[in-house]
Amino acid sequence: MSQPNILFIVADQHNAKVLGHQGHPDARTPHLDRMAREGFRFNNAITQNPICTPSRLSVLSGQYPHNHGYYSLSGPNPGGLPNIFGHFRAAGYFTAAMGKIHCPEYWVEDDCDVFHESNSWQAGSIVGRSAAYTRFLRERGVEHLEDHILLPEFGERGRQSVEGRPSPLVFDESQEGWLANTAIDAMRQAAERGQPFLLHVSFPRPHQCTTPCQEFWDLYDQEALSLPPNADYDLVAAKKAPHMIASAQRWRESAWQLFEPKTFEAGRRRKLHGYLGAVSQVDAAVGQLLDFLRQSGQAEDTTVIYTSDHGDYATEHGIMEKAPGICSDAITRVPLIWWAPGRIEAGGAADGIVELVDIANTLCALAEIDLMETSDGPDLTALLKGEADEQERFGLTEFAWSKSIRKGPYRLVHYPRQMFPDEYPDGFGELYDLANDPWEMRNRYFDSDYQPIVDELRSDLLERLITTTRPRTVSGVNSARFDTPELNPQRVQRYQTVVNLDGKINPDLLRLTKNKNYL
Repeated sequence: MSQPNILFIVADQHNAKVLGHQGHPDARTPHLDRMAREGFRFNNAITQNPICTPSRLSVLSGQYPHNHGYYSLSGPNPGGLPNIFGHFRAAGYFTAAMGKIHCPEYWVEDDCDVFHESNSWQAGSIVGRSAAYTRFLRERGVEHLEDHILLPEFGERGRQSVEGRPSPLVFDESQEGWLANTAIDAMRQAAERGQPFLLHVSFPRPHQCTTPCQEFWDLYDQEALSLPPNADYDLVAAKKAPHMIASAQRWRESAWQLFEPKTFEAGRRRKLHGYLGAVSQVDAAVGQLLDFLRQSGQAEDTTVIYTSDHGDYATEHGIMEKAPGICSDAITRVPLIWWAPGRIEAGGAADGIVELVDIANTLCALAEIDLMETSDGPDLTALLKGEADEQERFGLTEFAWSKSIRKGPYRLVHYPRQMFPDEYPDGFGELYDLANDPWEMRNRYFDSDYQPIVDELRSDLLERLITTTRPRTVSGVNSARFDTPELNPQRVQRYQTVVNLDGKINPDLLRLTKNKNYL
């Protein structure tokens, strides 16, 4: 096959530390561990947003949030913004997306030969549930037991609970099991058509509800679980962000527990138990997909990627889920493993910073199709080949107001002064030295010895935001100096300006223009 198949697997809310090959004391992830041994892993991959929709939009388009403009869940179709499905379909690929797609409405569906959203109750990309999955559950007589979004025995109180318990569904009935089987059917369908495939499988777990099937729940002894080193410490003395301190306090003092005993200690252990079981359930589904590729003889022709849209506190800092996400490496850093037998050297690893926006154009390069001009991320194939990386790389994570930048061993979080005017009238920020404080238990932002680092990263953040922004109008960027639209289907002439298909100007063109008056 001249073009490789691509299997792109995304879990929801997988803390990068909770993997066996990353040294977690309890996590049982044999299939992901084998994938890492046989493939290449990036140990410092940074998500562009700490919540689902904007992160997924960044991954599938390759654009930063400050360019695509989405900072919360769902939303209207981002008219004209290309995604990897349409780009690969135009290059002859069979495209499919299934699972927790959770993107703006009808942005992905029309570019897919097969589409299944399996996250909730209604069909469609606005957190809908695949009609095929619903029929499957009804045929089994177990629809009332489906328990990812809701613990049904508690009614509305059980919605989006972080409580942990074993699911009454068997693995094949779970979303992970059903998605693995459905993905295998899609791979067979592509083979019958004689097309390479781009198949996106997005598992809803380990996002709450943390209800793994019994076999994965039983892998762990709840009372013997290891709490993370930063589970219990003084957040006030550590100068943590005011909203993070308030969140941790709410978890300790509010009545969120649904099962007995309803204590904080018992509740967080059930959460951790369920979370670890859910990670193992995702791992089993990944193993099923990789085994199919091996057994069907397609492994040598397929590139597989595993990552997550964002992390989870998983009881770090005394917090049970993902909010407030910008505050912690537990949320902004995610797993990123690439697997391509015979084409990516086994056992490779990189500690340098990469971003999830880098995935789109790396896939294009591996498939030997045109890079997406609308993507902000570079091609990582040189790193996958083990070549030295001389580029200075940053990891940018964004909320609408607060921004985080990772550079080398440091992570800075910038907040505008209006964010915490009562607690910090002169301004507040966070700086972590991850080489010496990997669990982020001491904010160095106000330490005099670290002020040069604060100033440097704040300047880097400002320059990064400015130079990667895609404006809609800037005079002087025209087809007389660059490829004409007729020769480049990713560009359109608009009066005196050449724009990409999303109506915005590629920063690379801005760098080339000699007209600085409008820059």
